[in-house]
Amino acid sequence: MRKLADQKGFQVLPRRWVVERTFGWMTRWRRLVRDYERRLDVSEAMIRLSLGALLVRRLAHP
Repeated sequence: MRKLADQKGFQVLPRRWVVERTFGWMTRWRRLVRDYERRLDVSEAMIRLSLGALLVRRLAHP
């Protein structure tokens, strides 16, 4: 995202907190804290599994 013409200094990007919060949820899974996986498809599967489990837990216990 580019700077606005009248922007001075640092300005928070809109909705960046959503990404940061999601990364925080993902780090609750110990396997995702470090880069243990050698294959990209296994790493992607672990990310999908962790976010799927988060979704199921939130739907089961509102």
